[in-house]
Amino acid sequence: MSVTDSPSARPAHNWRPDHFLDHYEILTLPLGPDPDGEDPISATLIRRPGSRPAPNGAVLYVHGFTDYFFQEELDRFFADRGYAFYALDLRKCGRSLTAHHTPHYVSDLALYDEELNAALDILTEELAEAGSAERVVVVGHSTGGLVTPLWLDRLRRTDPKRHRHVRGLLLNSPWLDLQGEAALRTRAAARILSTVGALRGKTPVPRELSAAYGESLHESVHGEWSYDLERKPLGGFGPRFGWLSAVRQAQLKVHGGIDVGVPVLSLRSDKSRFRSTYDVAVDTADCVLDVNHIARWSPFLGRRVLSVAVDDARHDVFLSQEGPRERAYAAVGDWLSAEIDVRTDEKAGR
Repeated sequence: MSVTDSPSARPAHNWRPDHFLDHYEILTLPLGPDPDGEDPISATLIRRPGSRPAPNGAVLYVHGFTDYFFQEELDRFFADRGYAFYALDLRKCGRSLTAHHTPHYVSDLALYDEELNAALDILTEELAEAGSAERVVVVGHSTGGLVTPLWLDRLRRTDPKRHRHVRGLLLNSPWLDLQGEAALRTRAAARILSTVGALRGKTPVPRELSAAYGESLHESVHGEWSYDLERKPLGGFGPRFGWLSAVRQAQLKVHGGIDVGVPVLSLRSDKSRFRSTYDVAVDTADCVLDVNHIARWSPFLGRRVLSVAVDDARHDVFLSQEGPRERAYAAVGDWLSAEIDVRTDEKAGR
């Protein structure tokens, strides 16, 4: 090992207090030049400070579109299971969004590999320094549930040394297909979208967005959750053609079959109910994605995929009402015990 590779030679990470969540801290991850022309860009890693036992390793949580990390209960669940919890706000999202950025815009979802690789390296480094197992469970929600499987598939094929640190993938309502009319999901439609995306990438997609989901969540309207409405507006950020094309190309790769190389748990609601305005029906259903699509395409993610429908869950199953939320956590706990948690023989080094 060279001098520059030794732990003592590594630059200290500049963690600082988070302005969005009390008792959390953030680390800015500077990124290279933005291919989409909105430099400077960075990503943000979030954690609770202080040493906690993490015999099972760590969790890396990746949010969805019009989203960022605020789900403290999810952190507590994994901490109680023996995991150090980290969340990543991707470029131009949440804490990483600045005034000169088009919110959540990328022209290729593979661009996120830069911050995902950097975050994974920091997690494994900090686990090693703490004497914990260098094992990471990746958690992806919605668009994050599309980004993360494709990242792991690429990592398995091109960077097995990094990939070996990842032991499982938990997906929370992954966005694996376009909702709406079947004509929108043809390959011909994808080619048209790709052409428009290449020519008018940042042009808004002319569609009316419903605020029903946001209103079902936020405590200022009908929900129980508190979060920043500038970073996660009730009606969402409007999608752009280039971003939507990137999403569609990524979905088609999943449809061709990929292999994330680790056990997968894919959670979804048991039903979808789409509404243009809020009503109580959206409190017990996915009003963002078609759950039938999630069920159909989840098996295409790898060789060991467990797909579970959670009765009466919302789009973010961990932001559901208390009953379905408890059922979702129970399903995760069972999966972790069966597939992921460190076994006694591993702890003993056998």
